[in-house]
Amino acid sequence: MKDSESIQQKHLFKWIRLKALKDWRYDKIYHIPNGGLRAKTTAINLKLEGAKAGVWDIFVPIPKNGFSGMYIEMKFGKNKLTDNQIKFREHLEDFYKFEVCYNWIEAKEIIEEYLK
Repeated sequence: MKDSESIQQKHLFKWIRLKALKDWRYDKIYHIPNGGLRAKTTAINLKLEGAKAGVWDIFVPIPKNGFSGMYIEMKFGKNKLTDNQIKFREHLEDFYKFEVCYNWIEAKEIIEEYLK
């Protein structure tokens, strides 16, 4: 199986589900499915339902250390933030913590540090 952002995120959420068995805060972490290739009608419906370009992949809705929560953007390989993702961060970085992760272990460590 070829490694990808999707596979890394699946590994991360497998770990999150295990952590959630002992710590309720992990059970509140969720993925925001805004990106990806879709059929045109699905993309139109998602936009009409409120999907927005630039919203980051994962949200940790736990206030901590002066932040209202934390957003994580999973990237793979040489992928970088899009212009829309940069604008999203710039508008909210006074209120939320933002982290870009290139593998699930990195994301795991950032979440553990944030929730300490």
